[in-house]
Amino acid sequence: MSEILHDTALIDIHRALGARLIDFGGWQMPVQYTSILEEHRAVRERAGLFDLSHMGELFVEGDDAGDALAAALITDPRTLAVGRAQYSMICAPDGGVIDDLIVYRLGPERFLVVANASNAPVVSEELARRLAGWRAVLDDRSLATSLVAIQGPAAAGVLGPLTDVDLAGLRYYAIAEGHVAGIPALVARTGYTGEDGFEVFVDWARGPEIWTALAEAGKSANVIACGLGARDTLRLEAGMPLYGNELDRATNPFDAGLGRVVKLEKPGDFVGREALARVARDGPAKRLVGLTITGRGIARHGYPVLAGERRTGIVTSGTHSPTLGRPIAMAYVAPGDAEPGTILAVEVREQPVSAEVVPLPFYKRATPAT
Repeated sequence: MSEILHDTALIDIHRALGARLIDFGGWQMPVQYTSILEEHRAVRERAGLFDLSHMGELFVEGDDAGDALAAALITDPRTLAVGRAQYSMICAPDGGVIDDLIVYRLGPERFLVVANASNAPVVSEELARRLAGWRAVLDDRSLATSLVAIQGPAAAGVLGPLTDVDLAGLRYYAIAEGHVAGIPALVARTGYTGEDGFEVFVDWARGPEIWTALAEAGKSANVIACGLGARDTLRLEAGMPLYGNELDRATNPFDAGLGRVVKLEKPGDFVGREALARVARDGPAKRLVGLTITGRGIARHGYPVLAGERRTGIVTSGTHSPTLGRPIAMAYVAPGDAEPGTILAVEVREQPVSAEVVPLPFYKRATPAT
């Protein structure tokens, strides 16, 4: 008996637009509408609309909310000013990544934790367990929240006239309460594309209204609907990890080059501290690197990476970069093979294809949001 897939509140809009729908994290989601290449370029050059309602929205509040989250996560949400956000992770006692998250501080002791779709139930359950004993309450509103994102250089111009939130004053990794198209909303300047953009959280049933308002306002800028396919190529160019590819239970933040996220110095203990302190001291057993494929072929997830005759690692994500016009990949390799400029090879259909280690990200926009 097959598992029942969740539909977002926007499913009828996706069908009307001719989206190709796939199972992603237990949700029926649009992977593309026209073509991944066209949608990718729209976000880089203009703006694209994304339905992200499959993500998990976990609200944590109470007198101890900040302290409880600091003990549960590897970052320290207590250091956030109200209205700001941080990239974070929830790790197992051995340091393995259960999920990567964004934590927003909505009030003095009120936070929003956004989890990946496939991990949202696990994170919700684990957070509830870790909050036990603290004066903090978890309200899982994942199935009561619609999330629509507009990403790209035209995003602020499209969203601005529709909202009472001061977008010019909303910094990158910040959030504000207000209205969009007259609908109560949380507006965050965050995203997963490497471009400027915004994510709009509203009550579940209002998602289609938000999408329609943004689509109508974006017509003159030729804003188009974008699916998970373009989201993946965009985030790969921006060097952003995807859970299940670059991050998993067998990987710790230091492996992924994200040791800066781990706040070992914060007051109080947290889950995974001892294991992560050991990795910080001894160094990771593998390192995430960027690869540009200099031979003929495209590196895909799971392909072996070779240093001469020796297998040094594995490709986690790979594609032909629409922006750079060449194949790129991220891979885990042995620490000794991780320096930029190192020449390696990826085994593509049993043939070694030359690749060079390069710094991440592959792409960075010229004028980042302030």
